[in-house]
Amino acid sequence: MTAPLPMDLARELATQFALTAAERDHLGGTPKAERDQLRQSGLLKMSIPKAYGGSGANWSETMAVVREFAKVDSSIAHVFGFQHLMLATIRLFGSPKQWEPWYENTARRNWFWGNAVNPLDRRTICKQFDGWCEFSGKKSFCSGAIDSEMLIASAYPESRQGLIIAALPTARSGITVFQDWDNIGQRQTDSGSVNFERVRVDEAEILSDPGPLSTPASCLRPLIAQLILTNIYVGISMGALDEATRYTLHEARPWYAAHVDRASDDPYVLAHYGDFCVGLESMRVLADRAAQLLDEAWQAGDKLTHAQRGDVAVAVAIAKVAASTTGLDLCSRMFEVTGARSTHAGLRLDRHWRNLRTHTLHDPLDYKVRELGEWTLKGMHPKPSFYS
Repeated sequence: MTAPLPMDLARELATQFALTAAERDHLGGTPKAERDQLRQSGLLKMSIPKAYGGSGANWSETMAVVREFAKVDSSIAHVFGFQHLMLATIRLFGSPKQWEPWYENTARRNWFWGNAVNPLDRRTICKQFDGWCEFSGKKSFCSGAIDSEMLIASAYPESRQGLIIAALPTARSGITVFQDWDNIGQRQTDSGSVNFERVRVDEAEILSDPGPLSTPASCLRPLIAQLILTNIYVGISMGALDEATRYTLHEARPWYAAHVDRASDDPYVLAHYGDFCVGLESMRVLADRAAQLLDEAWQAGDKLTHAQRGDVAVAVAIAKVAASTTGLDLCSRMFEVTGARSTHAGLRLDRHWRNLRTHTLHDPLDYKVRELGEWTLKGMHPKPSFYS
């Protein structure tokens, strides 16, 4: 019997997640049952090459699954997308003797990988010894760290120069993951804090060959991160439009001055939906184009040039700006086509805007727009960083 395709599995899971997504968003906390369903589905290994036990999916396929989950549950989409970002991190920053066994173990044991990088949080310090080092300090915005088997963590050396990134078992002595994430959106991403108290890190766990952002290929890592966020935004917007459409067709009442029997015949409502159609289709096309360019760059591997990487960066930035601005507009204006009754707290339609608003503050959009201005006016590619 042929194994189900990743997208078929994703659609099946998304249908189940949708049944409880709004209530879980309200409650917050860790979506343990849903994370376990992801483990059992095999989707945690979809981007791992088949030679190491994975599905061998490319980035276009992986981003499509992120988007599918985001339509119903953007928190699940977030931790799922970051799973594959962490797997890309060990591949791009580490040596084959490091990432090959990690890939095999992830595929065989259905490991979940959490994030404790956040290079802007400089509180975690690395003290270096002969053949090993020690991480001590706190790290914020650690998405997916709770209920993970492995962590990608970063620290600064005592000199404060350079960034050290390592792959560590989450259960290692000295690592404490706090359930202290209580923000207005993305409430089940477990993006709280992790504390490192004299955590031993062996030399073989440090990703230094080639290391962070050291080659054009390793500089694809931030672009993968940005494109995951972009597809989350597209998915949130698609989900918001789906819910708005159902409400307009079946629940909304026409405004008396429209002189129509159904809200769906109101000319202003129809105009809003026309705008939504154009905006959403633009978002999807731009995100898919960026994913295709990312796939080509990934295939180039060590032969990737700075200019080729720069072209991907421009495409990803364009897609992210479009998804952010258009998505926020849609998730706000959806109430124009559903009406005052749709703001009832029990419907929780506000979660789409809250999740998108929270997520789009990950890094300031103004700086993305400025980078695109420099590209358009001066032909300057975005300078590689952990955010571009």
